[in-house]
Amino acid sequence: MILPDPIRITELVARVFEQLGIHYYIAGSIASSLHGIPRATYDVDIVADMKLEHVGPFVKSLKSDFYIDSEMIEDAIINSSMFNIVYLETMFKIDIFVSKEDEFSNTAMTRSQRYKLLDESSDEISVASAEDVILHKLYWFRIGDKVAERQWADTIGVLQVMNKDLDLDYLHKGANMLGVKDLLEQALNEAKLIQNTIVDDD
Repeated sequence: MILPDPIRITELVARVFEQLGIHYYIAGSIASSLHGIPRATYDVDIVADMKLEHVGPFVKSLKSDFYIDSEMIEDAIINSSMFNIVYLETMFKIDIFVSKEDEFSNTAMTRSQRYKLLDESSDEISVASAEDVILHKLYWFRIGDKVAERQWADTIGVLQVMNKDLDLDYLHKGANMLGVKDLLEQALNEAKLIQNTIVDDD
């Protein structure tokens, strides 16, 4: 399950993005848990279309609750990389990836969907589409992320749960852009094999 505290903190940051008019979406294990098989998460990934003019208002809005470094954010924006902020009360970390100016990144941002993370929450926030979760997970698996096994398991989980609802044409196009075409084919085959095994056992 997704832990309540990460959700509460994620919603807090998402509200700031929305108040400042910054396009964003939630990625990582929260997104894969929504689209696939839920699992506990101890960090959060957010992709945001941040510009240098956003830095001051963003820091001002969060500095009372988070460790946040304006120079780190500016450097991430200039280099289209990432920075993190840490919730001071629990030391919970959020990684924020600055959206790149390319076709895949722009399309993924427009394809994000609105979700309520908790039933009792009144706010909807932007979450990566199932297809973009799969593509992001495969990309991080390819470049050698330290939790590669979790990335792969999350990918298979989303493929199994979403199944026929997935836009396969978009998946293949995105996989070509990110250089993960072979991994997508492997994941599709593995998910299909697992599903067939489950059906046969019934």
